[in-house]
Amino acid sequence: SLRTEPRCGVVLLGISGTRPSRKTSAIENEGLNYTMHAPEIAASRWFNTPDALTLEKLRGRPVFIHAFQMLCPGCAMHGTPQAERAHRMFKNSDLQVIGLHTVFEHHAAMSPVSLEAFIHEYRVTFPIAVDEPGKGTPIPVTMGRYQMRGTPTSLLIGRNGMLLHHGFGQEDDMALGAVIASALAGSSGSRIASGDDDKA
Repeated sequence: SLRTEPRCGVVLLGISGTRPSRKTSAIENEGLNYTMHAPEIAASRWFNTPDALTLEKLRGRPVFIHAFQMLCPGCAMHGTPQAERAHRMFKNSDLQVIGLHTVFEHHAAMSPVSLEAFIHEYRVTFPIAVDEPGKGTPIPVTMGRYQMRGTPTSLLIGRNGMLLHHGFGQEDDMALGAVIASALAGSSGSRIASGDDDKA
């Protein structure tokens, strides 16, 4: 069976001690199939929205998902504030920003009650889903569906429900803004290339 070993912000898959080979923006997850529709969000609870959101209901709109853990330094210092800036910057567009609190470590310390305090203290205003706990595994359901390597992770889904961008780690504001703008301008399901693709 696949063995997982959590680390601070990083899920290690397979051999113990394996780490991401490099620290760059928009690290591509090679295990994902970019020709399929983005998997649905599995949420046990929502904040900052009166109704639960689903990708099915949001079809026709670009969706930016910021997956994070409240105790992940990279999320608290960079990823979550960046997602809030995107939410405010594109508020006059039809972009939907969603936060996904996907906890794979220190579960007791990052409960929904603690998350609610975090949302208040950091003044996060976009809708946030609590990723549904996995059964028999520390990896939450949505995190597993997207084969996320850790947090922060950014996902951009096109108007037709196709996954356009899958980034892990800190991403540059301008680079992220560019892929969001491209998704807003287009209707194609073609994957948006990351900065790493240019180096191939």
